[in-house]
Amino acid sequence: MNRPVLSDTATSMPSSVIEGLSVRSLTDADIDAWVTEERLACLHALHAWTPENYRSSLRAGYWSQVLCEAGGAEGGRVVAVCVAMDGVDEVHLLNIAVARGWQGRGLAVELLHTLYERCRQQRAEALWLEVRPSNARARALYQREGFVDIGVRKNYYPAEGGREDALVMRRQIKLEASYALE
Repeated sequence: MNRPVLSDTATSMPSSVIEGLSVRSLTDADIDAWVTEERLACLHALHAWTPENYRSSLRAGYWSQVLCEAGGAEGGRVVAVCVAMDGVDEVHLLNIAVARGWQGRGLAVELLHTLYERCRQQRAEALWLEVRPSNARARALYQREGFVDIGVRKNYYPAEGGREDALVMRRQIKLEASYALE
């Protein structure tokens, strides 16, 4: 079967953006400290993932990458996390978060670019996500990165005083004209 080879304008992380940081897989040992960081970074602590969200993602084998400060054999303190689930011809971004003190330095964009590369490796034609309508900063980032609104999931997220909808967004992964034989 001939399948299109994926292409995109995204590149891997430039060293100037991540100088002093390393990229590696999330481990169970990272989770408790990271959840504390994520709660501080979110507008409301209720918006952060729980330790069980991360542990179940690891058990399921989801793609889970972190940016961490240099230090030690295991790496230093985690400053950003990205978790995604592979699907058939698509990848679903489940969570991306940056520690409060590291926000505004382009780390989320760099993690997204790493995820675009993952999409190409998996021959995924689309990257999907849900985002809170109240998370204007994330929505603006996703729009700058080429995500478009697809729909709404009603009462999707827990929120203070009830539930909050989720905006469903998708970014197409561009295909090259050349084809690989499989």
